[in-house]
Amino acid sequence: MNDTSENGRSVPTRRQAMIFRGKSFLLQSYRFAVDAKNRDLRKHRRGRIPKGARLVASSISDLWTETDPNERELVAGKIQNLRVAVRRIDGITVPAHRIFSFWKQVGRASQFRGFVDGRELREGCIIPTIGGGLCQLSNALYDAAQRAGFEILERHSHTRVIEGSLAEIGRDATVFWNYIDLRFRSRIASHIKARLTSEKLKIEIFTFQTNEKKPLEILRRPTAIDVVNSCATCGVDECHRVVNRSGRGEFGRTAFLVDEFWPEYDEYITDNRTKPDTLMIPVDGDRLKRANYAWSTDGFARVHQSVFTTAVRSYTSRKLAAQGAARQKNLLESYRKLAGSYARRLTHEHLHVVLQQNLLPFLWNGGHLGGRTFDVFMTALPMQEIQRRLDRAHILHPESNTLADFRADEDLLDAETEALANARKIITPHAAVAELFDDRSELIYWQMPFVDPKSSANQKPVIVFPSTTVGRKGCYELREAMRGLDVRLLLMGPIIESRDFWNGFDVTRETANWLELADLVVLPAFIEHKPRRLLQAAAAGKPVIVSDACGVSNIEGVVTVTSGDAVMLRDTIRECLDKKLGGQKQLKRYLISQSIGSEANF
Repeated sequence: MNDTSENGRSVPTRRQAMIFRGKSFLLQSYRFAVDAKNRDLRKHRRGRIPKGARLVASSISDLWTETDPNERELVAGKIQNLRVAVRRIDGITVPAHRIFSFWKQVGRASQFRGFVDGRELREGCIIPTIGGGLCQLSNALYDAAQRAGFEILERHSHTRVIEGSLAEIGRDATVFWNYIDLRFRSRIASHIKARLTSEKLKIEIFTFQTNEKKPLEILRRPTAIDVVNSCATCGVDECHRVVNRSGRGEFGRTAFLVDEFWPEYDEYITDNRTKPDTLMIPVDGDRLKRANYAWSTDGFARVHQSVFTTAVRSYTSRKLAAQGAARQKNLLESYRKLAGSYARRLTHEHLHVVLQQNLLPFLWNGGHLGGRTFDVFMTALPMQEIQRRLDRAHILHPESNTLADFRADEDLLDAETEALANARKIITPHAAVAELFDDRSELIYWQMPFVDPKSSANQKPVIVFPSTTVGRKGCYELREAMRGLDVRLLLMGPIIESRDFWNGFDVTRETANWLELADLVVLPAFIEHKPRRLLQAAAAGKPVIVSDACGVSNIEGVVTVTSGDAVMLRDTIRECLDKKLGGQKQLKRYLISQSIGSEANF
């Protein structure tokens, strides 16, 4: 018998729970034996949805269906379980006449596999259980399979109807490992895409053709909603399932996931973190004296490092050339591994994530950002925009051996594009990047360096090109613009395009006092993400000419030109030099006159 609480409700007992578990074990064992003989049951492989496949059915449902704060943690647990399960569904191809089995594809829900306590409807109560909430995924799959006209082989409805679920219209399919399953098949091959946004679960089915038989719509009046108790809110303290929240702080925290150090983002994190938040960094740069990882770590509840992953990346990077496709591919692989290292430390309590852009497509593809809101620290243009600009530059300069040497994988491009579309906010100091995202962008200030504004007297004007000689940095435009000018060019990096690229020009190589020697700093780049030298020059009061792609158009004293326009660049360089040299001549005449006047007085 059930005990009875003070408010008259029957209280589930441990004895009943043990009996239920025993029955379940027998049913699970029997189903396991039966399925072992069924050769049609198999796990389907993931892959890219083929081009030409069209969407034939979809199902979209809300994730955050409960408004009671006490239910929020169990709902977050449910969403974590959906994240884990969706990764095993997203992108699978179900061949024609093959069976899709929910449990064969997802596998048993266990803590070892990343599942946590979520909401499960059992015996009229919503209880916390490992893997709870997976019914939302099975509901959506059943709903989409019905809409696509698939043959339903096994489906079980819920015993109770909860407000907001597909059970209200008879489109639900409950599951319980492993004897209560959802199974369907189709006469044509199908491709299933499963995604979690910050607010929705979305299931889509793609095929190359439609089923001959159209699905019959289930036209039912909404079922009466049952009143169910929840272990998080019922207040029956004598129940062994009750969720005890004593001693727990405020639920929900933010995780900051970063890689290479940017002072702008470090200041942003310092200004926006709270005590429960988590910081994930490659290594502790302050302690190890690594300036490229010198993130501020004070004030966080947890700080996680990925020391081994970072060490491997550093080792492999040293073995590669400074430029080229091989290095780019190695970088992408290292970003994937670092993102995976961080993902393993994200918990269901991390309701919001702020992450650096290079980690974004890998965390999105892995489903780790689903069910969370997230902001992005943009350290570069989106990859699709980068490739568009490189393609444009290559059309202008087909002779370049650097403008077409690398293009990212199409899957990676799609992942970043989709993730950026779902981001809550784009945070960047780069003006050109911020313009791409309009009202979702937050333009923060560049951190201006402290520079001693020294200058040297040059025999002829010195133009500094603060970059490597590669096509994407605008070297072709600068070479064309400098023809006929009596100037010296100071290069701040190696010549990659060709050894004789600057033949016929007065060229000198990088020196420690480049900023002191500079009369003009010019970077007409098609792509520039870290304009640190430009900031140094602007802080020193040097004239700076850049393309609009450099992202510093909002810095005082910077003159902007259009990337790829050598004529505009030439005119701007001449104007700046005339202005500077004219001012120097006036100063020289003034000093001479002062000197003559002093001699006369003497």
